[in-house]
Amino acid sequence: MAEARPPVLVLRVHHGSLGLARSLGRLGVPVFAVDANLATAPLSSRYWQGTFVWDFRRKARDESVRFLVRLGEQLGGRPLLVPTCDHTAYLVASWADALAAAFRFPRVDPELVRSFSDKRKLHALARQHGVPTAEARFPASRADVERFAEAAVFPVMLKGIDGLRLEARTGVKMVIARTPEELLTHYDRLEDPTAPNLMVQEYIPGDDDTIWMFNGYFDESSRCLFGITGRKLRQHPIHVGSTSLGICERNDTVDRLTREFMAAVGYRGILDIGYRYDARDGRYKLLDPNPRIGSSFRLFVGRDGTDVARALYLNLTGRPVPPSPFPDGRKWIVEDQDLESTLDYMAEGTLGPGRWAASLRGIAEGAWFAWDDPAPFARTAGRLLGQAGRHAWRRLANGRHHPTLTPLREGAHEARTEEPSWRSALPHQALPSSPP
Repeated sequence: MAEARPPVLVLRVHHGSLGLARSLGRLGVPVFAVDANLATAPLSSRYWQGTFVWDFRRKARDESVRFLVRLGEQLGGRPLLVPTCDHTAYLVASWADALAAAFRFPRVDPELVRSFSDKRKLHALARQHGVPTAEARFPASRADVERFAEAAVFPVMLKGIDGLRLEARTGVKMVIARTPEELLTHYDRLEDPTAPNLMVQEYIPGDDDTIWMFNGYFDESSRCLFGITGRKLRQHPIHVGSTSLGICERNDTVDRLTREFMAAVGYRGILDIGYRYDARDGRYKLLDPNPRIGSSFRLFVGRDGTDVARALYLNLTGRPVPPSPFPDGRKWIVEDQDLESTLDYMAEGTLGPGRWAASLRGIAEGAWFAWDDPAPFARTAGRLLGQAGRHAWRRLANGRHHPTLTPLREGAHEARTEEPSWRSALPHQALPSSPP
């Protein structure tokens, strides 16, 4: 990349976005971010060239597109546009014609993007192309759930058809119901009767490490130019969350299944997709395909340093994507989330100290820590220490009045909430809130 280096604009920020800024920034690529909250820890990285304030959730889509077009013109060089969440992935796909003059990005059918995030459409799409899936039902009312519960085998999963809409309303994307009574209780608590959005899915037995992943990049002909498989070792929250500790392991079945599925549907761009191995029939069953860069993409790094962000950059700037040696055994960790998950696994009795210590051997990279970029880790560690101190003080104060103290894990949800009390010291740029 010794020649011209067009900039990259990242839409919304999380620890995966931090990995992207580091991966491309170390190559000398100027990387910029757009987010609603400039006080988030990833934005303290030295590898951001600048940040811009915009709330894609609250702004109308056409207003967001006008904002992006003006920002692309301001940055110059026809930047690469990289969404990091389902909302911005759909925005880019559905407004591609308006954005194409100012930005470079893979052109993806917006209906395909929508199908990946809508579990009813995804279930039908997978069945159409012969991709194994868990059995699922899509109830239209409580009566449908009651009839299902009479004959169902428990436990079952209760999920949002649109997981983001469910999470916005309730704070959760899915729950496990172990009895008919639990299923109905969760349904009553989570469903919106005016706009039904819940599905009931077969629970595939097995530990969290039966979840396999594929990260890859597909070109304009839906050929996979780079792809690596791996497996979750722990996730956050436990049993229903994203990867907090993962390992790269070769899985030819998952690799072949994904490449054939994406070729069949004509997918282009970065893909983050998961499967669960079902020991009952020996098949890998589709979980969630994400039509964007995932928060755990830095697990999947070839031995030559290639990842999906670099593959995207090379391809969209007219450079070849070289074959990358498979990094068998590479481990990656999200330090704060894995600490919290470890406490929860230990509390339920599924993880002991010896097994935990062994799992940390061979970690190649952390989501937060980097020798050449210490600020994000320092901020995250400071936040955790502050939360631990406040929790200890509450325990002490409660102990003066109550004989039973609240276990640490009952306050675990606090570590998943970004502290809003401090502001990023990183200089940032702001555009007018209503560009023409």
